[in-house]
Amino acid sequence: MPEMDSVHRWRGTALLLIATSCAQLPPTSSVPIPPVPAGGARLWFYRDGGPRETQERPYLRLNGLIAGISEPNGVFYRDVSPGHYAVTVDSYFGTYVNQFADIDLAAGQEAYVKVLSQGQWLGGDVGGADVENFYTQVIPAEAARADAARRPFYGGN
Repeated sequence: MPEMDSVHRWRGTALLLIATSCAQLPPTSSVPIPPVPAGGARLWFYRDGGPRETQERPYLRLNGLIAGISEPNGVFYRDVSPGHYAVTVDSYFGTYVNQFADIDLAAGQEAYVKVLSQGQWLGGDVGGADVENFYTQVIPAEAARADAARRPFYGGN
């Protein structure tokens, strides 16, 4: 019965895909991270998670170019050239003063940027929507390293 074999293969593939998508990512502390490339710098991005945090996944940008997706409770890094970076994240409202971080990186330097969110209510008393405004903030490495280490690792470069 060739049709039945095909059905069994499809079911097995579907179960494998479901199981894979439910698998939890390892914490950053348990993943071997390569050293910063010679002459380069590294930017780490992380964000809080939890029941009160939004599950939206906005783009993070370096000097206007997409660097990755801000995952709730997640961490990732990008190896970059030394230089100046405007670190922004797509947000519902426009740009506020000091909403986004600017950072100058030297060769060999690692820096941490945390994505923060704040809900905003749009609309009147009857109907409306809760939308998220996102912010980026440079966090001192001493404080950020331990915070990022316990969060799921979404990859690097």
